[in-house]
Amino acid sequence: MSAPQLLQAKVLTVSDGVVAGTRVDASGAALVGLLTENAFAVVEQAVVADGTESVAAELTRLADSFSGLIVTTGGTGFAPRDQTPEGTRAVIEREAPGLAEAMRLVSPLGRLSRGVVGIRGQSIICNTPGSPKGCVEQLAAIIDVLPHALRLLADEPTSHE
Repeated sequence: MSAPQLLQAKVLTVSDGVVAGTRVDASGAALVGLLTENAFAVVEQAVVADGTESVAAELTRLADSFSGLIVTTGGTGFAPRDQTPEGTRAVIEREAPGLAEAMRLVSPLGRLSRGVVGIRGQSIICNTPGSPKGCVEQLAAIIDVLPHALRLLADEPTSHE
């Protein structure tokens, strides 16, 4: 029997400050660490400015011809420039509300996240908050079911035991 294949992931940091070079991308690094610890191969990291159009364009680019997980960090709150969910909704084909709900339940501040989870092609896109603690907490809440979800999305055999 062969070793299990690593699942692929991409991380997108949505932050005007990181793009401008005035803020360090601690959240992107934290997500890469969590994904790597959970047998995901992080094949790309990207940064984009806040805004519906910028997020939608970058998510489209990241998802094209990609089978795997795309995790965003940043832009899910209440500030005027927090438009990651709107950019995500513009490009996903189907939402996965159960995953987004589970992510919000991890902490009291999680309930302030407007993040969505959805499917585009053979990619699952998950929005997480911009803080290192918040993004890791929220992704950790669902990371155990993501391999199964990705296999279902790829129409691969799965066990439903």
